[in-house]
Formats: sequence, C-alpha cells, structure tokens
Amino acid sequence: MQDYIFGIRAVIEAIEAGKEIDKVFIKKDLNGDLAGELFTLLREHHIPSQRVPIERINRITRKNHQGVVALLSAVTYHRLDNVIPELYEAGVVPLIVVLDGITDVRNFGAIARTCECAGVNAIVIPEHGSVSVGADAVKTSAGALLHIPVCRERTVRGAVRSLKDNGYRVVALSEKADINYTLTDYTVPTALVMGAEDVGISAEVLRECDLFVSIPMFGNIGSLNVSVATGVVLYEVVRQRLQANLEVI
Repeated sequence: MQDYIFGIRAVIEAIEAGKEIDKVFIKKDLNGDLAGELFTLLREHHIPSQRVPIERINRITRKNHQGVVALLSAVTYHRLDNVIPELYEAGVVPLIVVLDGITDVRNFGAIARTCECAGVNAIVIPEHGSVSVGADAVKTSAGALLHIPVCRERTVRGAVRSLKDNGYRVVALSEKADINYTLTDYTVPTALVMGAEDVGISAEVLRECDLFVSIPMFGNIGSLNVSVATGVVLYEVVRQRLQANLEVI
C-alpha cells in the first residue's frame, strides 16, 4: 500500500513542509475556509488532485480523513528546467524519455527499468493524466526509479517545447509514421516521446515534435506494447552512440 497522509490540516502541513506528494483525493462536496486554503496550496505547488466519492477515500482509510487523503511519492521529483542545464554542464549528449499519457503502472515500471539500463538521463511525465511514482511503480521497475530522475511537468506539450528550445531533437514514436526508427540520428541531444497504448501521442504533442518514426510490423497485430517499443528504440540509440564512441551515460 502506498504511504498516505489524511486530514485537511495534516495535508496542508505536509505540503508546506515540502513533502513529495503524488496526488490528493478530495471528497466531491468538500468546501469551507480550510479546504479553500488547501486548494490554493495545491494550485501553487502544481500537485495533482481529484474530486472523488467518499467511498473512494474510505477504501484508503477509515480514519478521520475529513474528506482528504494525500498519496506520498516514493521519490523526489525533479524539474526539467534544472535537469537540462545540469546535463549539458556534465558534458554528456543527453537522452530524455517523455511519456504522454502512460497510466499503467506495470508499463511505467518496465519503461523505467529499460531507461535506467540504457543510460537515459531523465523521464518526463505530466502532472495530470499519468501514472505517478508510487511504491508499486518502484517495485515494478526493479528499483530503477530510485536511480533515474523523474520530472513531473505541468504538460507534456510544455516540456517538449522546452526541450526543443534547449537544442533537443524531439522524436515521436508513432505507428503512422513512414520513417523507420533506425534511419534517424540519435547521436545528438534527443528526447524520445512515447504515447499511451490505447490512443498514442496526443495531437497537441505530436504538433510540437520534430520527427516521427515507426517500428516495422509484420504480424497480424498492429503494434507493440509501449514498454517493449520503448526498449526497441532505446537500444537503437545505444547502438548508434556506442558506434560513435559517445558516452552512453
């Protein structure tokens, strides 16, 4: 079970103390001055929240939660605008994986494990509509999420724009693309964008990407699991960088 804090005042104090919070569940009809203070803090700190029926909160705890439960993160999130200059200062050719709408914790854990093994410098996820780094995700990743920075940004679109502005080539993996994934150059600063398994990369994010590549498919099933597809492309990146005598990490 993921660690949590319950009660309006307790959650407010946790936020003010700098606790790393994944998400806050709030009873649908909760209001009042103290609740208003909580809502303000959630907005200021960009902490995802969700209005839910009281039964949802009761499944987490039957204690005096006052209609509020905060799930704690298993890691400390990083900011992309800090990670980008740090990587350039370290003298590496950076490689970042951006996840647009991945919600399955097992896929996320598997992707993180592959990213760590392949020398990815950071993973980017959005604040909303995404899996978060809870205990289950860390376990599924075989602990990889404890070793690779995860940046939780307000939107994927904004993150992609920031990466482009800082010299990254943003490559989107899409089954509709005509370019074979092996036919692009990954020896430059690269951000690989992967989309949700059911709908792929959102249209607004696709419009921001520099290049669209695909993995050839020869069977009756039209696509790979997103974690498998991520691994396929990442090890093409590794192959190219090793061939070019670039440091992988």
